Amino acid sequence: MRKIYLVGFMGCGKSALGRRLSYLLKLPYYDMDHEIVRQQGMTIPEIFEKYGETRFREMETEFLENFRDEACIISTGGGVAVKEENRKIMRRSGLVFFLDASFTDIYKRIQHDPRRPIVQSSTKEELEELYHYRRKFYREAGHIQVLTEGRTIRQILEYLVFQVKRLKGER
Repeated sequence: MRKIYLVGFMGCGKSALGRRLSYLLKLPYYDMDHEIVRQQGMTIPEIFEKYGETRFREMETEFLENFRDEACIISTGGGVAVKEENRKIMRRSGLVFFLDASFTDIYKRIQHDPRRPIVQSSTKEELEELYHYRRKFYREAGHIQVLTEGRTIRQILEYLVFQVKRLKGER
């Protein structure tokens, strides 16, 4: 298994879990959005403004196709799994965990986050609609669905590590 991908809606814990999982598994960690920002030299809102969402989605696919050929952990952008090609690339090149949280749980975490422009410019109902739309794609992308609600970060990490070791035959 080369790469470990974390997919799920914004606020489900991809970045927080990815960083900690990296430490526990002694693998490098990359945040897809941060890497695209670094490569492009502009923020995601700037990329959207200059090139549009379609081009940004192409950048995500290019990232998945071309990013380092090494064992690593990657937290993906919230919209990455919507594109079928991206789901195929992730499933083919690594192990995909779908971090599944309820919308209520997620909304509590993201509702006041100023670093999420979509949250500030959308109503709760619009975000919930987006959540339900994307959820089926996360399910299709994921090899393993990880229910996060009511679990601590430590419990989720223990489960992720257990699954990785189980699949490597290291239990």
